[in-house]
Amino acid sequence: MIFFGRCHCGNVKFEVESTEHAEIENCNCSICIMSGYLHLIVPKSHFRLIAGELELATYTFNSGIAKHYFCKTCGIKPYYIPRSNPDGVDVNVNCLEEVPSKMKITEFDGQNWEQNAHTLAHKSKPS
Repeated sequence: MIFFGRCHCGNVKFEVESTEHAEIENCNCSICIMSGYLHLIVPKSHFRLIAGELELATYTFNSGIAKHYFCKTCGIKPYYIPRSNPDGVDVNVNCLEEVPSKMKITEFDGQNWEQNAHTLAHKSKPS
């Protein structure tokens, strides 16, 4: 299925391909807790930025590997390139116009990222 998403002001728009039964991570790391991010990780080929490339700012921290993209106008982070899956895209489910109806939310211990990141590695592989 194709799901459409956007930032709050609508300057950044995207589409993502996923299943209704998507497994979504609720992470307890510092940035996810503060921003309320729910993770849907997909292969890059399942993501398409429709509008707003020039409206995005990039934020990196710690290792500098993850690329967090924020709308310059409203400050919302609709997606990013995750450190755990640099060959994929991690979409914020809270930015989707319609969420996968049968999604399963699982808890991810991002406070202990180094010990748990391997459990996400398969998510950016095409199925």
